[in-house]
Amino acid sequence: MALQTCDVHHSLVPHLLPFVLLLLLHAWGGCCHPQCLDYKPPFEPRQPLVFCKEYSKFGCCDLEKDGEISVKFYTIMDNFDHSGYEACGRYIRSILCQECSPYSAHLFDAEDANTPMRMLPGLCGDYCSGYWLQCRYTLSLLLEDSGNPQQFANLTATIEEDRKKFCDYLELKDKQYCYPNVLTNTELNANLGLVREDPTGCLELCLQEVANGLRNPVAMIHAEDGTHRFFVAEQLGYVWVYLANGSRIDRPFLNLTHAVLTSPWAGDERGFLCIALHPRFDEVRKAYVYYSVSVKKEERIRVSEFTLLTTDDNQLDHSSERTILEVVEPASNHNGGQLLFGRDGYLYIFIGDGGRAGDPFGKFGNSQNKSTLLGKVLRLDVDNNDDGAPYSIPSDNPFLHEKEARPEIYAYGVRNMWRCSIDRGDPTTGRGGGRMFCGDVGQNKFEEVDLIVKGGNYGWRAKEGFSCYDRKLCLNSSLDDILPIFAYPHKLGKSVTGGYIYRGCQMPNLNGLYIFGDFMSGRLMSLKENVASGEWQYREICMGGDQTCRFPKLINSYYKYIISFAEDEAGELYFMATGVASAKARAGVVYKIVDPSRRAAPGKCRFKPAPVKIKGKLVHFYPKEGYRTTIMTAAFTRSAQTPIIPTSPTRKHGRPLQYTPITTSKPLTSAQPPPSPSATSMKRPKVALTSERPAALTTPRPQYWSLKPTTSGYKPQRPPINTSPTKTQEEGLRLGEKLENTGGANQVYKRPRGRSRGSKRGRGGRGGRKLRAGSVRLVTTDGLSDRGRLEIFIRGEWGTVCDDLFTSKAGSVVCRQLGFTTALAVMKRAALGEADRNVRILLDDVECEGGERSLLECKRSRVGKHNCSHGEDVGVICG
Repeated sequence: MALQTCDVHHSLVPHLLPFVLLLLLHAWGGCCHPQCLDYKPPFEPRQPLVFCKEYSKFGCCDLEKDGEISVKFYTIMDNFDHSGYEACGRYIRSILCQECSPYSAHLFDAEDANTPMRMLPGLCGDYCSGYWLQCRYTLSLLLEDSGNPQQFANLTATIEEDRKKFCDYLELKDKQYCYPNVLTNTELNANLGLVREDPTGCLELCLQEVANGLRNPVAMIHAEDGTHRFFVAEQLGYVWVYLANGSRIDRPFLNLTHAVLTSPWAGDERGFLCIALHPRFDEVRKAYVYYSVSVKKEERIRVSEFTLLTTDDNQLDHSSERTILEVVEPASNHNGGQLLFGRDGYLYIFIGDGGRAGDPFGKFGNSQNKSTLLGKVLRLDVDNNDDGAPYSIPSDNPFLHEKEARPEIYAYGVRNMWRCSIDRGDPTTGRGGGRMFCGDVGQNKFEEVDLIVKGGNYGWRAKEGFSCYDRKLCLNSSLDDILPIFAYPHKLGKSVTGGYIYRGCQMPNLNGLYIFGDFMSGRLMSLKENVASGEWQYREICMGGDQTCRFPKLINSYYKYIISFAEDEAGELYFMATGVASAKARAGVVYKIVDPSRRAAPGKCRFKPAPVKIKGKLVHFYPKEGYRTTIMTAAFTRSAQTPIIPTSPTRKHGRPLQYTPITTSKPLTSAQPPPSPSATSMKRPKVALTSERPAALTTPRPQYWSLKPTTSGYKPQRPPINTSPTKTQEEGLRLGEKLENTGGANQVYKRPRGRSRGSKRGRGGRGGRKLRAGSVRLVTTDGLSDRGRLEIFIRGEWGTVCDDLFTSKAGSVVCRQLGFTTALAVMKRAALGEADRNVRILLDDVECEGGERSLLECKRSRVGKHNCSHGEDVGVICG
């Protein structure tokens, strides 16, 4: 990013400069975090830099930007003779190269993308004094491409003569983070470019919200067809298609709500649990789903196959369903619920042990009984099944020839595996590719992560984690079980959610890190393999602080109940969480995991999504507003992360029954070589351009100065005083200003139109004025006209609106109806008051684009249809 430019108006009088510069170049303390002027983390350039060499290993410039800085340097140095080049070259070079510093955003006061940045980096006081003593008159050259040369000559001449003004202009008062201290601070730079840790060793990451308003999102997959779209499944039975730009197709990919067995009560483990696309989806065009179903009042797990519509690449043919497998469930819990295709092309199905507690079925339980499919990992061949049986048995299945064993079984002794994944392998070496990781939910002491291998016995019910559960079975010499790679006690969490090994491109530091979570405690966790020993090292993941995550679109908090993890087509990682884990509550969010300490070099991770033909409309994505007030923040210490124990009833077999949301007050170009400097090498002596502080010289103007056409005597003319600031004064001089807009005296404010408190039914309004359907009002006990509970007039009565999906766009529609300009805030969960029980809830799921005349023109549920209470009445504050 180039230095921001500005235009200084000549009417800025010299005696105002110290005040203006102090205002515009305020110093601010506190810690900073590596960040570039493009508001992204630093990186290692793909090719070493030629000019700003000290930032070749880690910084904010690629070779192309390095070349631009080189050209600017030599252009400035054209003004100097040999002695001037030798005296000032190192200063000019160091100042210009700070754009490549990993802390450039802090040096240029650019960590907030919504405010202007400084034109020159912030210097330390002693360094600035040395620069002023030796090369003060170069300031105008550094700024001369930023506006009218004459105007900058007047400005800089005024401050160049006064060391205090000069350093007030250039100095960054924070002595730890100014240049050159920022790169000589050993403590600050000891782990520069590595994942940041808090004092307890917790890895600090950030998040980006990519989808919201979902009802228990249980799975997210991709088609691996070059489109980079992803498919999100809801427990209720919907599957939605999201495009690479974040928008969602309004028609569901699949709608099985009529068949799926689930309920709205929180903690119901039944429902639509998983979807997998055929690994050659663009060719075979088949999808496989796993869901709960009731057949003649008998609960079952059903795995079905669907075929893609021939006329729409984003919708399955609902009439094409073919049942692949059904398994009777003796209880309503421990349903398993994972489908995935291995590298061998076979379909893997993960089924729970049948429910209840302790696997009480039969002598040894279902999981150790190979004559039943419960408590197992199955492997099926679903290719070439159009004219025959729905599946065949792979010839190398481990128990194919064992008497009384089901041939579908690939591994056994599992309890309730919730979320499994296949390792893509190291991007360079391919090491680890094809490994299958699973999280297996424990009974009452331990949660575990397993590596699934052919024929493996994972110990349940004999063992729970590394510990004996059924002591008699545990001591049986024939058990020969495979131990987990990691197990954790219930003081850390009570329901593991399996994750993924990171193999994406954008975050090199995370390569090889297995990231997973816990549904009940909301913990994010990681495992890193020690290749030499084969052991896995545990590291907790917490959210970075506000400074660490101070990047556009990044957040550092999330909903507590972590349902599932996912990776997109490019290998980047996501997880899905909710604040109210009911299959009917639109409280689910998809988060992308982001490492703010380092990114891949610009251009390295680019991809161009293949075009997708769309039928229907696109629903554009907007981050959920106001959700920070009802979510948990993971930037807490281990001691603070005590699990939330369900109050009633307890659950020892998986995801909890009780959900109490936690509240918190925290809420790319190809490189080109730089132009060769050989053309000017005759008059540019080769000197060492170090950043050492020079010896003090005398203050008079040096003899080597040779300015280009020019301001005579370099003395500013005193301009007439103009007390009315011009546009160039207010918008120019972008040297780090953060000016407040106090408004003008001639502004006209519209008077809000009628606040009718008319009768509940009939013709509301003052003076008997007839109200139109869709009229709105804000109701509040303190009589304020600009805020209150939102009520709408429909079919002769006033009623309320539920806060589900209601955003500031819908709020703006309301406020414009009432004569205001916009909505300042949308208040959820009846924060501005809830209506009496005799007032009906008239609207729910309102989604506006912002330009509608009333809420009735927005996308919404049918009038009077809702799934909320008055505790979710939405409020609006207008302005």
